[in-house]
Amino acid sequence: MKAQRVVVTGGSGKLGRACVRDLVEHGYDVLNVDAVAPGTALCPYLVADLEDTGQVLQVLSGTDDRLGGVDAVVHLAAIPAPGRAPDGKVFRVNTLSTYNVFDAADRLGITNVVWASSETVLGLPFDVPPAYVPVDEECEPRPESAYSLSKLVGEEMARQFCRRNSRLKIAGLRFSNVMEPADYAAFPSFDAEPLRRKWNLWGYIDARDGAQAIRKALETDFTGAEVFIVANADTVMSRTDDDLLDQVFPGIRRTRRVAEHETLLAIDKARRMLGFEPEHSWRDPASR
Repeated sequence: MKAQRVVVTGGSGKLGRACVRDLVEHGYDVLNVDAVAPGTALCPYLVADLEDTGQVLQVLSGTDDRLGGVDAVVHLAAIPAPGRAPDGKVFRVNTLSTYNVFDAADRLGITNVVWASSETVLGLPFDVPPAYVPVDEECEPRPESAYSLSKLVGEEMARQFCRRNSRLKIAGLRFSNVMEPADYAAFPSFDAEPLRRKWNLWGYIDARDGAQAIRKALETDFTGAEVFIVANADTVMSRTDDDLLDQVFPGIRRTRRVAEHETLLAIDKARRMLGFEPEHSWRDPASR
């Protein structure tokens, strides 16, 4: 499924910028829709309030001369993490904007939707250890914040929209902590304090690889609602996984052997279904 005209919500944000750049470089017509204008406009953009049903319907059906005939939607807009606003606002903004995007796409016959869920639904910050590692999509969701609950509600909404409309495809990408190359300078300091990054099992996603996952999710043919963990292939640590787990989560069940620095947020499903393969690593000087 080769979508050509794509609306990206939240295209002015950290992951959104990488997504817009990647899609434009791969020949897509992109419209960025955000609450704020981008610092650098890589494509046409609109400032819109995604909590407003009417604005979302208009954006996806065409606004003036801006990108009518939308083929797909990438929904990244959200309050992006716990603690960025009062809990009630985080939950309201994230759930209502996601509902409006799903509903408008359904009403307008846009059947290809990719959206940003979150690794947080897995139980972050893992004050209660996960049931096993590597953590995968079969782990029972355990939202521990208003933010993670909003993302879990989004996943359930996706399932119900797809139940009602068998033509819909809604891919939820459970992104790990998004990093840009400038962020890599801090990584060596993590080794001395493994608890500092235990909250997401020492995971991360390079924004460029996050963008790759979005594009491949757009281009993969399936119907229904699916969720995928999207993380880089390695951890943020120089210390080995065995060393970290023995110190921080002693006795945790390990479902298989892992390589020294292999991600503990399993990306097997994204690799298998989407063809996702991380191309960047903080360990590689060429990626910085």
